[in-house]
Amino acid sequence: MFGLARRRLITLSVLVVIGAFLRFASAQEQKKDAASAELTVGSSLGSSLSSSDTPKLGAGDLIEVSVYNVPELTAKTRINNDGDAYLPLINYVRLSGLTVGEAEDLIQKRLAEGGFVKSPHVSILVDEYASGGVSILGEVARPGVYPVVGDKRLFDLISAAGGLTDKAGRSLALTHRNEPDKPLTVPLSRSLADIPQSNVPISPGDTIIVRKADIVYVVGDVGHPSGFLTDSGHMTVLQAIAMAGGTSRTANLGGTRIIRKEASGMTETRVQLKKILEAKAPDLVMQADDILFVPTSARKAIASHTLEAALQAATAVSIVALAP
Repeated sequence: MFGLARRRLITLSVLVVIGAFLRFASAQEQKKDAASAELTVGSSLGSSLSSSDTPKLGAGDLIEVSVYNVPELTAKTRINNDGDAYLPLINYVRLSGLTVGEAEDLIQKRLAEGGFVKSPHVSILVDEYASGGVSILGEVARPGVYPVVGDKRLFDLISAAGGLTDKAGRSLALTHRNEPDKPLTVPLSRSLADIPQSNVPISPGDTIIVRKADIVYVVGDVGHPSGFLTDSGHMTVLQAIAMAGGTSRTANLGGTRIIRKEASGMTETRVQLKKILEAKAPDLVMQADDILFVPTSARKAIASHTLEAALQAATAVSIVALAP
């Protein structure tokens, strides 16, 4: 009887030990899973931080390089168009496309490998992020390079450059830094708010060129000979004549012509201006830089001078006749 009780006690003890072991193993497994999850989160966060848009050095940037405890190696240099910077002892170093931290590591490595400095500690201070700016050229009040800090859009840069000039055209060319051979054409309006979809994002290194509006010229026997901007991108003969104040009474409408510069040279196209004015012929569309020439009619000029002389003579006779 005592033997049976003893065996039961031993069995119960074994079961208790096994249960305790299983609880311990389960707790350890939970700790392991928690540690693994924490590591995964940390790795994900680190990956997210590393993929952020850290500023990188580029051509035109002005940097100041210093080496701890070696003041003789302090140098201020500008990264050239090839992406290289000249530094004492180690000559040219390719820094374009690197972050400041990566550039410091590279210079430290070059100094150590060359045996110039033992365990060097390099610091870089960026005095001017030329590559981080946006160039805006053409028909704006103040063309130049403007810094881009934070999220910027096209209208922000145009505003910073003083706005559009009176000669600005109805479009601009936007070239992104990473696609230099693929300029984009962005439509513009005299009032920027009219085309909100044109307010596209701008990135450091982009180039904006505001094109000049097309101009047609009206010369000859018209009220106000001048050049006129074509806001809509084209202008007809009638529109050009109207902007020039109409033709004079001595104009030779039949001799009107459009003078155009072609690749092969200057060409002339006859314009039936009298019939166009009478709506008997279609109006003609002019191209940029066309010259609309309205000559003077010699016959009309002589007749006008004769009439003017006759009027002057009649006035003189009337004055004499009225004299006491």
